[in-house]
Amino acid sequence: MAQALDRGHEVTGFARDPADITHEDDRLTVVTGDAYGGTNVGEAVAGADAVVSVLGQGKESPDDLLTAAGDHILEAMADAGVERFITLVGAGVREPGESVSFGGRVMGGLLKLVATEVLADAEGHVDHVKASDTDWTVVRAPRLTDGAYTGNIDHGPDLELGLRDAATRANVAAFMLDCAEGDDYLHELPKVSDR
Repeated sequence: MAQALDRGHEVTGFARDPADITHEDDRLTVVTGDAYGGTNVGEAVAGADAVVSVLGQGKESPDDLLTAAGDHILEAMADAGVERFITLVGAGVREPGESVSFGGRVMGGLLKLVATEVLADAEGHVDHVKASDTDWTVVRAPRLTDGAYTGNIDHGPDLELGLRDAATRANVAAFMLDCAEGDDYLHELPKVSDR
């Protein structure tokens, strides 16, 4: 959000609790709602040039959070005539026939064992996004870390990730903004990782 404001964009932040959005700026509008239930999603999307979703599963999240919330976002975008959609999922989501490193295969196996519902939800979300009429990009990230923006990030659909790969939230946010500002990776699923 801060990076989008720094780039001069008008931003609508969407949260269940408006206190979670701590930025203050004349170009920031905060909409309170519930993406999972669809409450006020249409209000948040109306008038946007692009929608960027960074929803993620938490300990108390419903098993189908990304899929259900994503469907509400896609419906609101269709109603509002908004075409550009960038969404974030974990790097465990795979494309058919994709080359995966040994570390990536190990991580994928672990995810299927310990986070079956989370992975299935992300895969369902991606399937619905790919079937939509939006100009979508699905960004696949490894473990996210806190840290400053460095700009040192590798990306691409064929990027091979290992067990130690990670990306700072700030670098991923910048990459997603780059995609939102143009047609980078249109109808593709790039992976990202800090260098």
